[in-house]
Amino acid sequence: MSIQKINTEEFLRFAKKAPILDARSPDEYLQAHIPKAISFPLFTDEERKIVGTAYKQQSKQIAIKIGLDFFGPKMRKMVEEVERIVDYKTKEKLTDIEIQNEKIILVHCWRGGMRSAAIAWLLDLYGFTVYTLIGGYKTYRNWALQQFEKEYKFKIIGGYTGSGKTLLLQTLSNEKNAIVDLEALANHKGSALGSLGLTAQPTQEMFENLLAASLALNTQTLINQPIWMEDESQRIGQLQ
Repeated sequence: MSIQKINTEEFLRFAKKAPILDARSPDEYLQAHIPKAISFPLFTDEERKIVGTAYKQQSKQIAIKIGLDFFGPKMRKMVEEVERIVDYKTKEKLTDIEIQNEKIILVHCWRGGMRSAAIAWLLDLYGFTVYTLIGGYKTYRNWALQQFEKEYKFKIIGGYTGSGKTLLLQTLSNEKNAIVDLEALANHKGSALGSLGLTAQPTQEMFENLLAASLALNTQTLINQPIWMEDESQRIGQLQ
C-alpha cells in the first residue's frame, strides 16, 4: 500500500464517491470546510494549541512527541470510525471504475502537513487506499476563490417577494437546467422572510465554498448551458 498525493481537481473528482476526512481541529472545521467533508480531527482544539505552542516555543521534535502522546490512544477508535464511514459508503452504488470496490479515503488538513500525514499513515497501514490533498485546505480555498474569476453565462429571475421565483428556480432544476440557489446556499429566505424557521447561516467563508462548488458542478455537468439564479440584493442575511 502507498499514500498518494493528488491535486485539488483530482481530489474533488474522487470526493464524488469517496469520503473526505478533515483532519483539522473542530474550530477550524466549523469556520469553513470542503463541502461534504467529515470532521475527523487529529487533535482537539485544546490539544492543537498545546502542540502549536510547543512547536513555536520549544522545537518541532518536542511538538511531535506531544502530538504522538495525543494520537496514540485514539488510533483504534479512529480506524473503527473510518470502517463505519466506509461501510456506509459502500452500500451506495459506485459507477466510477477507478474507485469501484476500493476502500478509498481522502484526507486533508490545513496545509497538507503532519496532521493529515499521521491519519493517512494509520489508515494506509490498516489497509485503506488513501489519497491526501497537496497543499491541504489552503490550496482548496484558493481553488474555490478562483471559481469566482471565471466567466459564466447567467440568466436572472426577477420579481417581487412572493411571486414564485424560488419555485421557478426549482422547476428549472427539475427539468435539468443549471441553477445556483443562492438562498439555499446561504440558508436564508431573503429580505422579507429572512431566517424564519431555519438554522444559523454558514460563515462567509463556508458560503463561498458552497457557491464555488455549485458553480463548478454546473459547469462540469451541464456544459455550455446558462446558469439560472434569483435576482438577489448584495447581502443575503449576514452574507455578502
